[in-house]
Amino acid sequence: MAGDVKPIPDGFHAITPHLVIKGAAKAIDWYKRAFGAEELGRMPMPNDDRLMHALIRIGDSMVMLVDEMPEFGAMGPDSLGGTAVTINLYVDDVDKAFARAVAAGAEATMPPADMFWGDRYGRLKDPFGHSWAICTHVRDVSPEEMAEGAKAAMSQQK
Repeated sequence: MAGDVKPIPDGFHAITPHLVIKGAAKAIDWYKRAFGAEELGRMPMPNDDRLMHALIRIGDSMVMLVDEMPEFGAMGPDSLGGTAVTINLYVDDVDKAFARAVAAGAEATMPPADMFWGDRYGRLKDPFGHSWAICTHVRDVSPEEMAEGAKAAMSQQK
């Protein structure tokens, strides 16, 4: 029986984000509105209303969520004073998806623009403190073109 179990379950990829959120149930509703997420399940704590585990799908990717639980060392970005991680979300139409997320309450931190690496790309912060990059690949770029584009972009940062 154990030999028949897949090491990576159906529907998952090798890497799956697991977000710690103050208010995971509210976040699930927000991700549905903002990103068209599908809720696949939730498991509440046995002794309170926090979620010890939840699973949503955005596009073809799974995202796990858990409520903040300081007693177990699980803290969300707002309680930690920010995040060092940006979740990259590829979509068919970055401008439409970005506008939908902002309309749902995301903070636009970088409006969509065409980037030297071939993506149309924008960044936002969700109401729970997580950083998202919303992008659509619009053109293939050679390593040489990308290096030249990076050089030009960085020279404008001075």
